Amino acid sequence: MKKLFFTLLMLVPMTLWAQDNTWERPEVDEQAEAAKAKENPDAKYLKGAVPEVNGKVVFTKHINAPGKSAAQIYDILHQYLQKMVKEKNQLENSKLITEDTQKHELVASFEEWLVFKKSALVLDQTRFYYAIKAECKNGGVDVTMSHIRYLYEEQRTPQRLVAEGWITDKDAVNKKNTRLFPGSGKFRRKTIDRKDFLFNKFESLLNEN
Repeated sequence: MKKLFFTLLMLVPMTLWAQDNTWERPEVDEQAEAAKAKENPDAKYLKGAVPEVNGKVVFTKHINAPGKSAAQIYDILHQYLQKMVKEKNQLENSKLITEDTQKHELVASFEEWLVFKKSALVLDQTRFYYAIKAECKNGGVDVTMSHIRYLYEEQRTPQRLVAEGWITDKDAVNKKNTRLFPGSGKFRRKTIDRKDFLFNKFESLLNEN
């Protein structure tokens, strides 16, 4: 009987064993995998991601701060901008320009390092200049990021670049709107990332309590 049992056991198709051992071949959501493969890593940076106002690159965002007065919002952002101009990546020209406690307006000018790639052998970065303006109101604030420019490769062949001729849709995105150009694209990508970080930081500060 034992011999007959083992003989029958050997005749069972191996596929039946594979079906039971789910750890050998985990189930795959083929549609999800296909969608992931088609996903464009530059999708958020394509056309429309860099707005222009009267020919100038200006990022804007209204941030709600329910229950907070214009004075409270001003104080919170003022404290953060004062701290920000002294951070490690900031350079000598970072400073607060306008501190208007009557109109509850703040303007700060920044000069900082924007790093594209950093390793033991490579340091690819640019000086990054921009202005942040905050117009505080009861219950919210209008924030803008503008006057964007760059000083690139200053140790070799300095390139002075302005956002309006470098990171706009026509300067940094291909006609099919599927990818960024290699040169201007890295500036566009990092500028958007920096803008997102700052705007999100302001929002989180104003909604902590």
